[in-house]
Amino acid sequence: MNPPFSYRAFRVWQRNRDVFLHLWKTEMSLAFGEPFLILLAMGYGLGSYVALSQGQSYLQFIAPGIVASYAMYTATSECTYGSYVRMELQKTFDAIIATPVNIEDVIAGEIFWAATRSALTGAIILIVATLFGLVHSPWALLILPLMALAGLMFGAVSMVFTSVVPSINSFNYYFSLFVTPMFFFGGVFFPLNRLPEVVQRLAWLSVNDCWNKAAAVCL
Repeated sequence: MNPPFSYRAFRVWQRNRDVFLHLWKTEMSLAFGEPFLILLAMGYGLGSYVALSQGQSYLQFIAPGIVASYAMYTATSECTYGSYVRMELQKTFDAIIATPVNIEDVIAGEIFWAATRSALTGAIILIVATLFGLVHSPWALLILPLMALAGLMFGAVSMVFTSVVPSINSFNYYFSLFVTPMFFFGGVFFPLNRLPEVVQRLAWLSVNDCWNKAAAVCL
């Protein structure tokens, strides 16, 4: 039986990497700026009104969740809006499959690139967290492979949705009904044990909560 994709998927990954490197100034400024502002506003702004047990600051509480959530959002955005634009608007996929690369290689390359972007985003936010004095152990580097795995998962799920949407506007439903609830009910901004029991059980189904806890262990 033939494998689902071949080594040529690396060429698709390489193509996306080269585009990213060409636009790295814009990409990196956004990648650093947004988590910095969120940690600053939520950690020191809202955090001044929040008291947590065991002497933990609110900034320390939200940092792992921010890392995990941005890995989720990065992979999801890359394999929804990014892949859709390359597929339908720019016709990049059509150009690629005119070569020996097949569609399975294209999809695999897109998902692997989403995993790479998630790991890169995790590294950037880790640097930002270090600037805030939130990283106290070299074990924090274990966050990077965890975020790559998260990127693989969310990238694959997003590509499935991208393959069936009738228009780019349909991604609003995907983000509103799937991604955003995982963000707000994934234990990022408040402990889940503060929720009603029924809501807690539903919130525990959030995959993002698993990545949040994994990131918290590393930090």
